[in-house]
Parts: sequence; structure tokens; C-alpha cells
Amino acid sequence: MSQTVQAAVRAGVAQLKDAGIDGAARDAQVLMAHVLGVRTDRLILIGPDPLTEKQAATFDDMIQRRASREPVSHLVGGRMFYDRWFKVTPDVLDPRPETETLIATALARPFQRVLDLGTGSGCILLTLLAERPGTTGIGTDISVQAVSVANENRERLGLTDRATIGQASWYTQVSGRFDLIVSNPPYIAIAEMADLQPEVRDHEPRLALTDEGDGLACYRAIVADAPDFLTPQGYLMVEIGPTQAAAVSQMLVGRGFANITVTQDIDGRDRVVSAQNTGK
Repeated sequence: MSQTVQAAVRAGVAQLKDAGIDGAARDAQVLMAHVLGVRTDRLILIGPDPLTEKQAATFDDMIQRRASREPVSHLVGGRMFYDRWFKVTPDVLDPRPETETLIATALARPFQRVLDLGTGSGCILLTLLAERPGTTGIGTDISVQAVSVANENRERLGLTDRATIGQASWYTQVSGRFDLIVSNPPYIAIAEMADLQPEVRDHEPRLALTDEGDGLACYRAIVADAPDFLTPQGYLMVEIGPTQAAAVSQMLVGRGFANITVTQDIDGRDRVVSAQNTGK
């Protein structure tokens, strides 16, 4: 007798719980919905329906891979971010809910032209442009593979005429000035890498996670040249690790920025540092 959708999900949840996966029920439902090509809220309605042998085998394989700590986004090929679907591969960071704090902070300011440094999947740049019609922007990333993923997301979201994404290390290959510069750079210190969750440490690109040093090297590079690429009174906004607000704020003070603010994420942790250019 064929296994039903409901029975397979229950078995999957049990397997994930045994493997110590947080959010086992959510993950099993997302994986089943992906296998069946339906929304997760449809699963309860089709719970009694039988699975085909192929569907059951595919779901079992995904559960096993998730139990071995492969991220759900890699298994289903993407993730929702700010109510939009972004392609995700092992070549880019998994868009995180806390990064939506950077989006909300940026959208509170006026801007017409945006520069996103270390764009990864493109989720920050593309979300800002999609939320603010008429704006344009550039995203850069040192990884050729990340640029490819970001360009796929750009095309899927219909932003090819407003966003340019290319390979570069920070500001190299960039010209002109921007009303807003944003970045979620590698900020994990090398000493902290061993403590990361296996999903992050073993499956996300190391280049996007750590500077192989104190976790602040990328901020030094971004802050140092930011005034040369910002319009007068333009803003620089960066995502930070929860303990880095003071250090990054001090860098900005030293470079002559004003109106420096720290914004907390939904969990109450310092998450975004913003500063206004005072140059001409």
C-alpha cells in the first residue's frame, strides 16, 4: 500500500528530530511541499493522498540530506526573503531573516542609486530596487559563481534594466556616486568559525562568512573608500555581528561620518550600523 502524504511527513519529522534538527516539522513540511509542487498550507488538505514511489523516494532522500545538516534552501533551490523567492546555491549565503532589518532601515531613507558590496544572491540590492520603483543599482561580488546566481535572481524578478551585477572586489570596477551603499560582508572571526551551526560552517561559502581574521577587515575596507562613492549626505549601511557595533561605529567616526545609528533586529540584537556622509 502506498504511503500517504501525512504518514511520510510524520516519519520525516521523527527522523529529523532524532538527528537534532531544530524546526523539524517546518522543514519536513517545506520539503514535502517542494516534492509535490504545492504550498505548505495545502499539505493538510492532501494529507490522505498517496505518494507515488518516485515522490516517496525523493522525499526520503531530502529528509536524509537534511538530517545530515544540508540546508533546506540548498535542497529546494531557494528561499523566501522579504516576500520574494531567491535562488540559493552553495555558492552564496542563505538569505537570513535578520538581514531584512537592513532592508527596512534602508527603505526608511530616500535613494535613487544603490551600491551593494558583496551582493551574493543579490537579495539586498534586488529587494531594495523592487521595493522602490524607479531606482537603479549596482551589485558587486568577488565570486564569479555568486554573480551568476545574482544575475539569475535579477532576471527572475524582472530587474535587468535597473540592476547591474558584476565581479569585483569591493569598489574596484565601480564608478560614480550613490545615494546609498549597503553591504552584508563576511564578519565571522576565524576564532568563531568552529562554533557555527553545521548548516552554515559546512555548506555555505567560507569566503562569504569570514575574513580569516578578527571579523572586521571587510568593514575597514568598505568604510575607508565609502566617502569617495557616496553623494553628499548619502548613507552607508552595513549588517554587523551582534558584538561589532562599537568597533564599526568607531571606524565611521574616524572616517568623518555623521548621524551614526545602530538598529536592532527582531531578536533585539545589534544588526545594522548606518552613517551619513558629510563630504562634498
